[in-house]
Amino acid sequence: MGLAIVYIIIAIYSTALVLIFFYSLAQLNLLINYLGYKKRNEEAPKFNLLDPKEIPYVTIQLPIYNEEYVMERLLDNIAKIEYPKSKLEIQVLDDSTDDSVIETARRVTELQETGLDIKHIRRENRQGFKAGALKEGLEIAKGDFIAIFDADFLPEADWLKKTVPYFKDQEIGVVQTRWGHINRDYSTLTRIQAFALDAHFTLEQVGRNSKGHFINFNGTAGIWRKQCILDAGNWEGDTLTEDLDLSYRAQLKNWKFKYLEDVETPAELPVVISAARSQQFRWNKGGAENFRKTVLSVITAKNISFKTKFHGVMHLLNSSMFLCVFIVALLSIPMLYIKNTYGHLGWVFEVTSFFILSTIILFVCYWFTYKSIQGSSFDNFVDYIKLFFTFFSVALGFSLHNTVAVLEGHLGKRSEFVRTPKFNINSIKDTWKGNKYLTKKLSPNMILEFALMIYFLFGMYSAIPLNDYGLFPFHLMLFLGFGFVFFNSLTSKA
Repeated sequence: MGLAIVYIIIAIYSTALVLIFFYSLAQLNLLINYLGYKKRNEEAPKFNLLDPKEIPYVTIQLPIYNEEYVMERLLDNIAKIEYPKSKLEIQVLDDSTDDSVIETARRVTELQETGLDIKHIRRENRQGFKAGALKEGLEIAKGDFIAIFDADFLPEADWLKKTVPYFKDQEIGVVQTRWGHINRDYSTLTRIQAFALDAHFTLEQVGRNSKGHFINFNGTAGIWRKQCILDAGNWEGDTLTEDLDLSYRAQLKNWKFKYLEDVETPAELPVVISAARSQQFRWNKGGAENFRKTVLSVITAKNISFKTKFHGVMHLLNSSMFLCVFIVALLSIPMLYIKNTYGHLGWVFEVTSFFILSTIILFVCYWFTYKSIQGSSFDNFVDYIKLFFTFFSVALGFSLHNTVAVLEGHLGKRSEFVRTPKFNINSIKDTWKGNKYLTKKLSPNMILEFALMIYFLFGMYSAIPLNDYGLFPFHLMLFLGFGFVFFNSLTSKA
């Protein structure tokens, strides 16, 4: 290996490590915000929903596409929402292309007969995907406020009573609630997804919102002021995360977002790795697309502080951290050999301490979010340690898949909005076998994921002849992570 190539590898490796370190520092700052936040919800001006004159008109939008397994559950749950019927409208925005349309239409008709103002709205095509459906529904929506729920979400009956009052503050454009997980303990896959989402919905959303930094409407389990949607330019389907896109456009126009950590909206997590793959791909590619679309507007905005700009840029770069992690992983084995071949470059490897420090920071940050939901007993801490390293390993195993998504997003490669199949999984006894929406194709990335599993097995072996075990734990987690993703992808196909 020529010295020039060695220096290039070191430069790329070090740059990726430093970017990960900056990300962890941003997370640490959000933790400080989170811990210092005193709940001010009680002090906010609120509508008095006991006064009929103060009750605003609300439209609930349910964007759906081929949701046979969860439609009945969704509609029965929404029908229980407690709100004056004269001030409530429900739009079932049904883009389905399968037989579920017939059953949905039948159930909607039954609910109409109870006096509920519910409409079954169909489009001729799926132009703009979810964003297109929401936009078309908005054109005829009666409500001044628009609540949105994906098909797998089950809001409590008093959900509107807990969220609508905050719109008395005319500057608030969105109220977002925290996601819950009805099947958290179904499998290792659901536990680590719940773990990652809990960190976002506590540390990140509260940490940003408490200091007035930009947060995002999460696509569901939130409610918009109709005027805010229109003022921000309405829904656009040019990214895979239309929720993040509209959120940033609204906040750049000075609309405030209200995040309610104490209002939990239960939902179902993907139980099959192919479903988790499609969801991860959409979220990570959409994040990169939004960075490309929005970052200059954030940086050049004259109405926001430097700190809000910093957190905004880091937020838009969230998914790009997978690219940095994948680069560090891939180059870690060449770096191991460089370290043991070029003794005079030994000082360079101090940069590896950035990764260790980043991991420690994330370990501390995620503990505070974990204990806020699960409790802080010694047993919970032991469970947390196991879950953190399981999560870390599997996140590393997803790094190739998510890197492809991020690169496509940054390079502007367009792709179809692929919905996450729903299963109606509520307990360990329920099964996903036979779900007709599951992809029957194996991911082409699987071959590379298997190769990477072997590659990091070689990295572990390399520690023996080199008598250098510094990277052995990292390579072990990479081996286990890629192994988990590969074997689950192999066995969980329909």
